[in-house]
Amino acid sequence: MNIEIRDAALEARIRRQLQATGSGSIEEVLLRLLETQEEQDRWLSENREAINSKIKRGMEQLDRGEGIPEDQVDAHLAKLKAKPE
Repeated sequence: MNIEIRDAALEARIRRQLQATGSGSIEEVLLRLLETQEEQDRWLSENREAINSKIKRGMEQLDRGEGIPEDQVDAHLAKLKAKPE
């Protein structure tokens, strides 16, 4: 199979990925990208119920007025990121 890439920006992105990963070929880059995408898709599929449940809970909290004001979101997220897991 031959694949022709006509978009110069896309070709440049693939070449940058080739250099960044130390891959031996463009085929190897594409294989790695596909494996990563498939892994993400699998994770989303396996966790869809939990994700939807969290979204629903968040929407219910917002409906009850329990949201964080927009001007405080960045500080709140920084605080959460600083907490050890």
